[in-house]
Amino acid sequence: MRNKLKGIEARYQEVQELLADPAVYADPEQLRRLSREQKELEPVVAAFRAYTRAERNLEEARELLSDPDLKEAAQEEMQSAKLEMERLEEELKILLLPRDPNDGKNVIMEIRGGVGGEEAMLFAADLFRMYSMYAESRGWKLEVVNANETELGGIKEISFVIEGEGAWSRLKFESGTHRVQRVPVTESSGRIQTSAATVAVLPEAEEVEFTIDPKDLQIDTFRSSGAGGQHVNKTESAIRITHLPTGVVVECQDERSQYKNKDKAMKILRSKLYEAEQAKQNAAIAAQRKSQVGSGDRSERIRTYNFPQNRVTDHRLQGDNKNFNIDQIMNGNLDPLIDALVTADQAERLQSGGEA
Repeated sequence: MRNKLKGIEARYQEVQELLADPAVYADPEQLRRLSREQKELEPVVAAFRAYTRAERNLEEARELLSDPDLKEAAQEEMQSAKLEMERLEEELKILLLPRDPNDGKNVIMEIRGGVGGEEAMLFAADLFRMYSMYAESRGWKLEVVNANETELGGIKEISFVIEGEGAWSRLKFESGTHRVQRVPVTESSGRIQTSAATVAVLPEAEEVEFTIDPKDLQIDTFRSSGAGGQHVNKTESAIRITHLPTGVVVECQDERSQYKNKDKAMKILRSKLYEAEQAKQNAAIAAQRKSQVGSGDRSERIRTYNFPQNRVTDHRLQGDNKNFNIDQIMNGNLDPLIDALVTADQAERLQSGGEA
């Protein structure tokens, strides 16, 4: 591990020297790539340097053991240095785990009301609000692509893009079935009902990663419409794109401009096809993993929102760490839950030898 860390430190120094060269700023793409690499290497190098400092402190303390006047202080210093080295060693193991190649990407999310009729669609709207508030708290930009709303304010389905640093690395754990237990506003007898909504999270695919043959596309235009006549457009600005080889259909009617709607729809189509291709490639690896954390299986029930008991339970977590306060979660405070999922995922990968 030490040789690997020394190699990373050497590369970090090389990147810093390159970024100090004014000529790099003439090439925006190279500047962006080097800046991103520097940011990725920085925490590893910082932890490695802290580890080597702790090592030096340990050796210096050992040398003082022979002095009777300094022996006690030296022993304390040795114990402190050993504990610091142990802590940093665990931190470095996690930092050296293979990175998810999509971690730096924006995400496309889709929420659909599932079993439970109107209540499921109202819950889908609550989930969209939750993610909107979380995105705002992280300083991310959220843009709705397509929404199909109900008269009571529920959502049959909604697609939206979230742009911002760390979006995929944080939100990739949200894919799956979200179950809710509560008394619906539509229920007059006060009975608790169980409903569900599904969430899909896709990394935004760049055009260079996945090209689409225009001959494989069927593009239709239609008039935008919304619940109760909202956002009705008198022109055919809405776009429906069908990928003929796979049957994947994407709609976008959020923008007034047909061009903008087509651009957004293509972005989502590209990401869906890219994800499907990735799923094929990763199926064998995913099947071997014991943990379901981050597996993205949309048929999996990942979480239950129990309103009468004021708790959210994530079924991929263990023990007391799997329950969270429902008010905080529904108001977008997802960090404690996502932190727990990230930690569980890291522990599983460490146990399985660092598989991504």
